[in-house]
Amino acid sequence: MRFWPKKHFHKLILSLFALVIISLATIYLLAFLMGPPKLAGDQATIIYDQNDTIIGEKRDVRTKHWIPLDDIPALVLDATVMIEDQHFFDHQGFDYKRIGGAILKNITSTSLREGASTLTQQYARNLFLSPEKTWTRKIKEAFYTVRLEMFYSKEEILEGYLNTIYYGHGAYGIESASNYFFNKTVTDLTLAEVSMLTGIPKGPTYYSPLNNEENANQRQRLILQTLREKNIISETEKVAALEEKLVYSVTPKNPGAAPYFQDEVLQEASHWLNLDQSEIRAGGYQIHTTLNSKFQKHLEDTILETIKGTSDVETAAISMDPHTGAVLAMVGGREYEKSSYNRAVDAKRMSGSTFKPLLYYAALHHGYTASTQLMSKPTVFEMDNGKVYKPNNFNGYYANEPITLAQALALSDNVYAVKTNMYLGPEKLVETAEQFGLKGDFPAVPASALGTASVSVEKMTAAYGMLANGGQKVDSYTIEEIVDRHGKKVYEKKLDSRKKMLDPKKTFILTHLMTGMFDEEMNGYTSVTGSGITNKLTNLYAGKSGTTNSDSWMIGYSPSIVTGIWTGYDDNRNMELVSESAYAKEIWASFMEAAHEGQAQDAFAMPSGVVGIPIDPATGKRATPDCGTSRVMYYEKGTEPRSYCSEHDSSVEEIEHVEDTEKKGVFERWFDVFF
Repeated sequence: MRFWPKKHFHKLILSLFALVIISLATIYLLAFLMGPPKLAGDQATIIYDQNDTIIGEKRDVRTKHWIPLDDIPALVLDATVMIEDQHFFDHQGFDYKRIGGAILKNITSTSLREGASTLTQQYARNLFLSPEKTWTRKIKEAFYTVRLEMFYSKEEILEGYLNTIYYGHGAYGIESASNYFFNKTVTDLTLAEVSMLTGIPKGPTYYSPLNNEENANQRQRLILQTLREKNIISETEKVAALEEKLVYSVTPKNPGAAPYFQDEVLQEASHWLNLDQSEIRAGGYQIHTTLNSKFQKHLEDTILETIKGTSDVETAAISMDPHTGAVLAMVGGREYEKSSYNRAVDAKRMSGSTFKPLLYYAALHHGYTASTQLMSKPTVFEMDNGKVYKPNNFNGYYANEPITLAQALALSDNVYAVKTNMYLGPEKLVETAEQFGLKGDFPAVPASALGTASVSVEKMTAAYGMLANGGQKVDSYTIEEIVDRHGKKVYEKKLDSRKKMLDPKKTFILTHLMTGMFDEEMNGYTSVTGSGITNKLTNLYAGKSGTTNSDSWMIGYSPSIVTGIWTGYDDNRNMELVSESAYAKEIWASFMEAAHEGQAQDAFAMPSGVVGIPIDPATGKRATPDCGTSRVMYYEKGTEPRSYCSEHDSSVEEIEHVEDTEKKGVFERWFDVFF
């Protein structure tokens, strides 16, 4: 076996040593030239509602309860240093002896499991780095450690560490942890409580007493023993601390006003400013939003009052200005503390019959009117692939005779909808959905007329907003403007020129058809779908409900507000109780009435080229004074029905041949009634 000459070996060692020295010198030189690293969390970001009332104060979660070092008890400082980094005040950021031992163990285990991080290294990691254990992150951590030690004192580093270290359960910093676990400030902690808390950061999941009390107790004993060996506490104090019965008074976090809305605000701000959310939180911005706090409270209170506390049913809701897309209120779930998942924006659910207005908008483009009749009876559709499809009406009810489009929409007749979809071609509905701003992998199948497409509450509500505003594009938003810490406006919402996407005449006609779900004059073989809430409504609304086995929807609007509500189970299980299926409508009705309280009744603006005529709902023909029921319905000029209803009186022929002057008198009397 050949050996290197001794002189060559010495040269290799000297070369490696020189390389290390040069590398360290380079690192320290770069660290010096770059200057002190900016410490995170130095200024809160304030979020305001549309009336400039503060609804939230966002800080970097790591610095939410920052307290000066002088206000932290000496016992906390001693326990932290003794258990985490006993040579903290002696080294320059690295404990080389511990590092050497850790390296040997990592080499033998071929992993990075063994750590030797000092307090400075942990502080650097908390401020600037992600927590994964990779060699790249370790190198970055070392670089930031050098910069911290070079430009900040040990006291400043220790203060920063104690205010940023993670104690589990969302608590960053000793003060936050003290409040969370014991509902008291850090200055009031006992020795037993201090020794328990200071043991958690080594492994917040493993050593939290709320997760594993046995592990936490072992760690506490180690800390107390270490403090005793260093003569920081006496034996008597140690024994008393071990015998003290700790009582945890976990304090739930208060998410503040409209927490789901605030999350959406942060996401939107991150997008417009091209910054991470942590930078937004700690950036000292003033964010002025679209939130109507009064509406938000109405929405939250209504949900709380409507859905039984014992129910697992979830909900999502959003209300917006249909003319601008400004979000006025938002709820993403029943309890933000349990789940911050925003079901109003991020969840996609089957839309059910709320998809039908899109279908009927397309139908109005292809010759349909409010009076167009189709047979409502059990029907089997044969597909091109040889399969059959048999849609069912709710509860198995059918007219077993022709019904009009107006009545089909008010009663939510499924057979009428599928026949219309087949007549137009399912591809037409997919194209129409895109016109309404709904994009996705929607299947072009007969069943799509019944809402088999999965969509978000936000997108469906915005789609209905296009009907409310006469056909203009709607994109929801939450931020009006952002001002930085220096008072400079760094973002302002610019409303795009109002892009016309839909035909104003057809959107008005469809809107009026959608008021039919609340009009019991439209009752037929079953009651209108809004019959359960009509007694709660005092304003004019258009809307549509929708149900699937696991979803319940209600979306509707006035000329000034559009609101969408969804209820269902997160796990998609069936909603079997009738009361659960009614939640969406009840929430919608109560909220809309509260939102319009004190406002003058507003009407949907009728465009030119549209005429309104009293119609018999059952036949779709012009009503006579002898018709039991009648309703003013709207048509594009030239498409209105010419014939009169002949099912209720034999004198129709006389009515059709009266002189124009007499006819005018009859119509005037009818319009006096209906307007």
